[in-house]
Amino acid sequence: MDNPRLPFLAEKAHQLPLRPGVYLMKNKNNEIIYVGKAKALKNRVSSYFRSVDRHLPKVYQMVSRVFDFDYIITDSEFEALVLECSLIKQHTPKYNILLKDDKGYSYIKIAPARFGRIRQVFQREEEEGARYIGPYISSFVVNETVDEVNRAFRLPTCSRKFPQEFGKGRPCLNYHIKQCMGLCRGKISEEEYAEILDQAITYIKEGGPQSLERLTRRMEEYAEEMQFEKAAQIRDRIRAIQRISQSQKVVFQNTVNQDVIALQRSGEESCAVVLKFREERLVDKEHFLLGRIDSLEEARLEFLLRYYTGAREIPKRIQLDGEMEDMELTAQFFSQQAGYKVELHVPQRGEQVRLIEMAKTNAAEQLSQKGKWTGRDVAVLDELARLLGLASPPAYIEAYDISNIGSDTVVGGMVVFENGRPLRKCYRKFEIKTVEGTDDYASMREMLSRRFLRMQDAEKKDEAFDRKPDLILLDGGQGHVGAIEPLLREMGIDTPVFGMVKDDRHRTRAIAAEGGEIAINASRSAFSLVTAIQDEVHRYSIAYSRSKHQKTSFALAMTQCPGIGEKRAAEVYKHFKTKKAVYQATEEELAQVKGMTKASAKTLYGFLHQED
Repeated sequence: MDNPRLPFLAEKAHQLPLRPGVYLMKNKNNEIIYVGKAKALKNRVSSYFRSVDRHLPKVYQMVSRVFDFDYIITDSEFEALVLECSLIKQHTPKYNILLKDDKGYSYIKIAPARFGRIRQVFQREEEEGARYIGPYISSFVVNETVDEVNRAFRLPTCSRKFPQEFGKGRPCLNYHIKQCMGLCRGKISEEEYAEILDQAITYIKEGGPQSLERLTRRMEEYAEEMQFEKAAQIRDRIRAIQRISQSQKVVFQNTVNQDVIALQRSGEESCAVVLKFREERLVDKEHFLLGRIDSLEEARLEFLLRYYTGAREIPKRIQLDGEMEDMELTAQFFSQQAGYKVELHVPQRGEQVRLIEMAKTNAAEQLSQKGKWTGRDVAVLDELARLLGLASPPAYIEAYDISNIGSDTVVGGMVVFENGRPLRKCYRKFEIKTVEGTDDYASMREMLSRRFLRMQDAEKKDEAFDRKPDLILLDGGQGHVGAIEPLLREMGIDTPVFGMVKDDRHRTRAIAAEGGEIAINASRSAFSLVTAIQDEVHRYSIAYSRSKHQKTSFALAMTQCPGIGEKRAAEVYKHFKTKKAVYQATEEELAQVKGMTKASAKTLYGFLHQED
């Protein structure tokens, strides 16, 4: 590390008391870049300036910029927690989690046309006569509301223009399943449609119960006036609203008032999602981009403290997707803020686990919009990281396999998966050169050694070798891991290494680590990814092995021709690349091969076609 202040900082940290408190890391401009709390200041702060090269990337980056630090002693760890929250809110340090919700305001727009529509927009548009309801902070609420009101009042959501397209074409599916009034038939007057639209707007502004009361009174008035057809239409509308409200209420029966929070990571970005449930209904969703995080447990605690410190409502129960430090202390802090008991809980089974999965899926989807992968890819890599105990999801995976046909043809294959997808341009083949016989362990060591020596060679640039992988998978068991892991550590490569174990039917069975095997078949998504990687590296290496064997066998056969030695035979095959192309070559084309003469070309041509 290039920070010349490390000896001074380490000595200063050594002088700190073993008391609880808050520490403030500062850069050379005296700006606070990180605020943290500690049970024992001396132990916690000293840890930043020892074994610096072992720090996770974000911590390493922060420590490299520390010029000095300050500290505040408190009477208890709880006081330190409260003070930490206050200082982070005041100074917004660069290396603390700062919430970016990545969304602006949303509006409900009522288009100004004669047969206007209700839809969601993200900003007020310059359109004369348009009406807006809002702004709303949550686009989720707006989306749900627009969808609900359009279904309840059977408003058209298609792209047709009215009244220009009345009677042109048959009604769409929504009309037949009673989710649209069928305005396209041209049988609803402008006045009738305007009345229905006004009822829908009232429903949005006043809410369900008040709107139902108003509609019920209107239905009764039509009935008294003997306008039974209009009364029946409003009755159907009331029933539609009741069905929608009822279906939304019974979805989650044990979620009276709670928030469900999950975090996902992918590469340099991470995301937290908060699902809010009130009175058994999902009423809101918020997401926040957190940048790079190294530890989910630490990030989970930081996010909770940032999110609930301020004006936000704290529910009585907060469901989390994993454990974190100081859960009891944090619950005590929130309870003191809220004025009632707040519980932090990590569900293990049932409906609450399904809600956690919903939050994780939403977080993965938000991350997918930032990169060139899908929400499913993000979730799969996160699950694989959890199974293998990795610090973060492995966005860049390399897999290796050795293939041999006898002892003469021993080759290796390297395949690459980026964000859960094959990156074929970075696949590479290896011809094993130094190993005699069929020693898979030694062949694997040669292949990995050559791969990482190329990464360390500044003069030889190759995009397949210049990047250090997040995870290495070997086609084999514990023996392969035991053979490769010490080699990589000697070379200064700290990438996690695991084996891919197959059963007697050559199907992926487990992941091998140095200390044993990890069953992965309980996680279908991670199991499918590892199986795909193992099948792909095996296919790639065996295809190279067969090609190499065919080439070697044919080149060996050509040496039976007078005047054609091993070198000339190899050049011929290298020039034409396939056995078929060699047979189809003319004498003149054979003579163009490096090292060939017209006489040797004529002799070889005759040798190849002697049975024709």
